[in-house]
Amino acid sequence: MRHTHVRVRRALVTAVALATTAVVAAAAADDDDASGHVRADHRAGGAPAIATTQLLGHSVQGRPIRAFVRGDPSATVTALVVGCIHGNEQAGIAIANRLRHWHPLAGVALWTLPDINPDGVAADTRQNAHGVDLNRNFPFRWRPLGPPGSLQYSGRGPLSEPEDRIAHSLILRIRPRLTIWFHQPLGITDRSGGDVRLERRYSRLSHLPLRQLPRYPGSITTWQDFRLRDGTAFVVELPARVSAAATRRYAWAVERLVIQVAKSGQ
Repeated sequence: MRHTHVRVRRALVTAVALATTAVVAAAAADDDDASGHVRADHRAGGAPAIATTQLLGHSVQGRPIRAFVRGDPSATVTALVVGCIHGNEQAGIAIANRLRHWHPLAGVALWTLPDINPDGVAADTRQNAHGVDLNRNFPFRWRPLGPPGSLQYSGRGPLSEPEDRIAHSLILRIRPRLTIWFHQPLGITDRSGGDVRLERRYSRLSHLPLRQLPRYPGSITTWQDFRLRDGTAFVVELPARVSAAATRRYAWAVERLVIQVAKSGQ
């Protein structure tokens, strides 16, 4: 009888130890997710899709700017989606957030930056907290435009704004083969100066007609298409109102385009 009690006590101790280990491991995993480090989602028959969060920096008013990375840690193809650069054009944030949960192909990493202008989003203004249009502040044919706070004020000089310095640094670091910048409210895909085949493909998938908008000094996409000749950046102007179904379609169109770029080896 005494031996039976000993065996029972040992079994209870072992069970408690295993339960404690499981709780600690789960807490550690939660900490990783919360602090933006690494999480691996194992797909059947393939390499794990790594999900990471990177704190890129802070806005003028100190709000964090984060990028979310989904895909293969040894990726040879990178894509970047920016949901919002003008703070009063916010529909693309939901698209970027939806893409955070997509599983790209092996060899592909998808970077999503839901919001590069958090101060503008908080204030519901086009410009950042300095009154600068961040899409007129890049170092390609930059020139002074307007006074502070005017619709297209381009800042004191190229890359004068922390948000644009963050975007500039990220783009040069990851050198995306494909970049999509979401805007509103025109409801078109812009012929932005990169590979028109990709722009046309997105237009067909999204049902947003292909048009060409005017070129502006200090534009991010114009700088990208000039600076990174092995990649394509273009603007998608979402409609003024975007339903949940449309959000899913626009995100799906991004996924199809990323797959096309990956398979074509562009």
